[in-house]
Amino acid sequence: MVSSSSKILFICFIVSTMTCFVALATDNNPLQDFCVADANSPVLVNGLVCKDPKVVTENDFFTSGLNVAGDTSKNLVGSNVTTVNVARIPGLNTLGISLVRIDFAPWGINAPHTHPRATEILTVIQGTLRVGFVTSNPENRHITKVLNEGDVFVFPQGLIHYQQNIGHGNAVAIAGLNSQNPGVITIANAVFGANQDISADILAKAFQLNRNTVKDLQKRFD
Repeated sequence: MVSSSSKILFICFIVSTMTCFVALATDNNPLQDFCVADANSPVLVNGLVCKDPKVVTENDFFTSGLNVAGDTSKNLVGSNVTTVNVARIPGLNTLGISLVRIDFAPWGINAPHTHPRATEILTVIQGTLRVGFVTSNPENRHITKVLNEGDVFVFPQGLIHYQQNIGHGNAVAIAGLNSQNPGVITIANAVFGANQDISADILAKAFQLNRNTVKDLQKRFD
């Protein structure tokens, strides 16, 4: 005779196995040619609702202007990022890809930041860049390299990374990201420019600074 406990274990095994088969049968790829974003839809989903394909035009898959240099004088770090994501090309919706152009003034930086939803692959079009990223705790290993025109470098998803123009002229890079909306968290802005402020006591202890220094930094990032 089979015990009641054995029967229960057998049933649990069958149920869990069936659940795995159902999960494996899920299609996580697009099930149509495209899903052009309908920015006017009131429906909120993880992504954007599809526009009726009958009203889609070639302009939903197009943008221009990446030949125009970004204005690097608008901030103190000396860089400008021109983003080509689903907000700029609605046809990118569900395709999991986007693009940026990064312009650097001499010795300008793209400050340390992360992309929570994407890995980045960058190629230098003009100039010379020092780039790098930092691995996760506890190693916190700094991996860095100098790139020249035509060189390519990868920044793994979620890791803090940066680029710096180390030449005396302007520099330009193009980067691809495997998300239509990769997101960006600039470390200094997020920590010292949070809305509302993170407690100065917390930041002072975390960064081993005095409260007055923290308050001054928070004013700079208001």
